[in-house]
Formats: sequence, C-alpha cells, structure tokens
Amino acid sequence: MSHEMSYMGQKAFNHEQSSNAEEEYERLRNLAKQEGAMRASCFERSRKAYEDGDGALAKKLSEEGKAHGHKMEEFNRQASEFIFRENNANGRVAADAIDLHGQYVEEAEDILEQRIKYAREHGQTHLHVIVGKGNHSVSHIQKLRPRVEQVCREMGLQYTTEENAGRIYVNLTGGPAVPPPEHHSGYSSPHHQQQQQHHGGYSQHPPQQQQQQQQDDVEQLVDTLLPRLIRKLQKACCLVM
Repeated sequence: MSHEMSYMGQKAFNHEQSSNAEEEYERLRNLAKQEGAMRASCFERSRKAYEDGDGALAKKLSEEGKAHGHKMEEFNRQASEFIFRENNANGRVAADAIDLHGQYVEEAEDILEQRIKYAREHGQTHLHVIVGKGNHSVSHIQKLRPRVEQVCREMGLQYTTEENAGRIYVNLTGGPAVPPPEHHSGYSSPHHQQQQQHHGGYSQHPPQQQQQQQQDDVEQLVDTLLPRLIRKLQKACCLVM
C-alpha cells in the first residue's frame, strides 16, 4: 500500500507573498519528491533482487526505501505546516475561515477535520473553507473541493458553494447551509475586523488582541494536527513493503 499525495494545483499562496516564502515552500515539496523517487527506485530494485533470489540485497534495499519514505513524509509535513502558517496566520483570513491552498488533499482532509472540531469546541456556528477555483490545477480540475465535500458529508454537515466559487460555506450546527446576508469573503482586513468587532462577530478586544488570538489559534491547530499527521503518514509508509 503506497501513500501518494495528490496536490491541488501549482498555486500554493492565496495572497501576496515574498519570493523567499514561495521558494521555501517549493524547496520542501521538491525535496519530498526527490525522496519519493529514491524510495520508488529502492523498492523496485528490492523487488528485482528478491525475484533473483538475493534476499539479503532485497532486504537492504527495502530498508533504504523505507528510510527515503520517512524523509519524504517529513519534508511534506514541513511544507504543509509552512504553507498553513503562511496562508492562515497574521490576519490573512477571518476568524471563521480556513485557507487550504497549497495542501495535498490528504493533508487538507486532516486539517479540515481538526479545524471543524476546534470551531465547534469554541462555539463557532459556521466555517468558510477556501479551496480555490482549480485554475492552477491540471486541466483545471479541482481536487480539493471534492475531498472537502466528502469530509462534510462524513461529519453530517451541510455545505454550499459561495458566490466566490473558490469558497465553501459549512454550517457547523447541522442545519441548512445558508450563508448569512452579510457573509464576508473569508479574508481578513483591518476594516473588516473593525466591522466584526462592532457587530459582535469577534469578542470585544482591540484588533491587536484579535490578531494575537488568531495567531494563537493557528499555533494550536498546528500543534494538535501535526502529531496525528505524522502518525498517519508513518503508518502508511511502513505498510509499503
């Protein structure tokens, strides 16, 4: 059983970012791809050695393949964490939204499940899930949206595509997915934060405290999510041979 990641598209950032940030993300993903290629090569040579009757060599190559697999998963984990922080921290999205740009679909599934649980625990009634329009995916086919919809169905939640086709509105209460009349884009701005503070969308704290709270929320989600992702990926890797 292999654990191949499916990538939603080439555009990982949904905001203006520095070239250094983009280069770091691509560096991590490329390192993961290189380790994946070496893993596949080791497993193929291991299979051939086994067929040729060289059990010792087959075992050695299998162990090398597993080591490359662990490195691949680690680089992908680092890339997933990096892009999640970049897209969701420092007020780049509103408190009732999550941006999944740059995630592989398997990563996005785990992140979304944890985000929904977190939102429910903190009394949030809905969530804007930013998935993109698929413009940068191969043949413009959206890979992330079907997985997000699958997660919602499995959790018994109703959802709908918003006016912006790159977002999905999810009702966390189990009721119908009807975005409120004044629903926002899911992206945060100082003006929007002031409006939410005035209308009670956030707790009544100054914008600086709101921003710090959102940063803390991102950190807590990452700390909660990563151990689970690591266990899942390591288990899948160990099942390869």
